[in-house]
Amino acid sequence: MHSANGVAFSYNELNHKLDKKVERKIMQHKEEWMKTPLELPELPYAKDALAPVISEQTIDYHYGKHHKAYYDTTKTLVKGTELEGASLEEIVEASGKDPSMKKLYNNAAQAWNHNLYWKQFAPVGKGKMPAKLETLFKENFGSVEDFKKKMVEEGVARFGSGWAWLVVDDGKLDVYSTPNGDNPWKDGKFPVFGLDVWEHAYYLDYQNLRKKHLEEVLDKIVNWDYVLELIDRYIGQ
Repeated sequence: MHSANGVAFSYNELNHKLDKKVERKIMQHKEEWMKTPLELPELPYAKDALAPVISEQTIDYHYGKHHKAYYDTTKTLVKGTELEGASLEEIVEASGKDPSMKKLYNNAAQAWNHNLYWKQFAPVGKGKMPAKLETLFKENFGSVEDFKKKMVEEGVARFGSGWAWLVVDDGKLDVYSTPNGDNPWKDGKFPVFGLDVWEHAYYLDYQNLRKKHLEEVLDKIVNWDYVLELIDRYIGQ
């Protein structure tokens, strides 16, 4: 049970209220692991573990200030509303369907996107790609290098701020990009890997060299075991 404005309610009751508001059932694909609380998660490694690909200074700003601000703003916006006490995923799903909640969606989606972003990395030299994932990339893109090339192309081509994504779409892997903080859920796709192309993700380390940053990330610090874990979760959904 959770409470908002002093009134206790269950997630089923919350879902019923939100159904009436957004006219669609939220989180149709929700699982137990999609109940993230509104608290900034700890990094799964030391702040200097991704250097020199992503420096400690960049993590201080990107994680410590930008990511934290998305959480802080989300908590402020849901306080006293029917979404107070909901999971981050429920907030993303509900606000993404209601144009009047655009500010909430922007911040909640960015909070979730960055959760994935930090968790999908591993210290330099620790991210060996499983054979199963190599096979999936060959089946869906032609080769591992073709997959990486397509990710970089999507990231470089995204004008302004946004994300390049590896997604599961109708049981298959695909690559595409979204503007600003938009999450692939809005398009009915399941995100399993994301490259942040907002300038705060790379400018301290690479200045205007977005392409170099994306290539370095893909070649040196991805936790491919985690990417495969997410693919296995979503295949068949």
